[in-house]
Amino acid sequence: MSRVQLALRVADLEASIAFYSKLFNAEPAKRRDGYANFAVTEPPLKLVLIEGEAGEDTRLDHLGVEVASTEQVHAATTRLKDAGLATFEENDTSCCYALQDKVWVTGPGKEPWEVYVVKADADTLGRSADSTPDACCGTIACCTPDEQAAGPDQTSAEAKVAAGCACGS
Repeated sequence: MSRVQLALRVADLEASIAFYSKLFNAEPAKRRDGYANFAVTEPPLKLVLIEGEAGEDTRLDHLGVEVASTEQVHAATTRLKDAGLATFEENDTSCCYALQDKVWVTGPGKEPWEVYVVKADADTLGRSADSTPDACCGTIACCTPDEQAAGPDQTSAEAKVAAGCACGS
């Protein structure tokens, strides 16, 4: 089963959980400090809420497609590369309180997309010790200074690789 993922950075996590519980008539599938996700059956959607700064408007953090297996992630990687898109792969990465394999691409409006599989539960929101503490799941906060310093001929994924970034969005 595949489903689209929408990750939002929200200022008031509890109010957002209450709102989306009512909107989708569902309770969060996972809740952790500063994080919640909903596994909505109809429409098939993984809604991720990541706590942002107080007073900030809700904003798009990233988009994704959740797939059922690592093989499907590898197939997506091959398909995206064959289509000429720059990709950034992460395997066995801890993100959004889950162990995941994933591939990232960036859309023409700089919107980060991931194709990922959840392999197991994890105890941390972010990635590895060498990444930004609150960086998660390809957030646009991840690696922003190095990415912004990239030359105009570099894609977002290429800029992250060139900067030695541990995250990919």
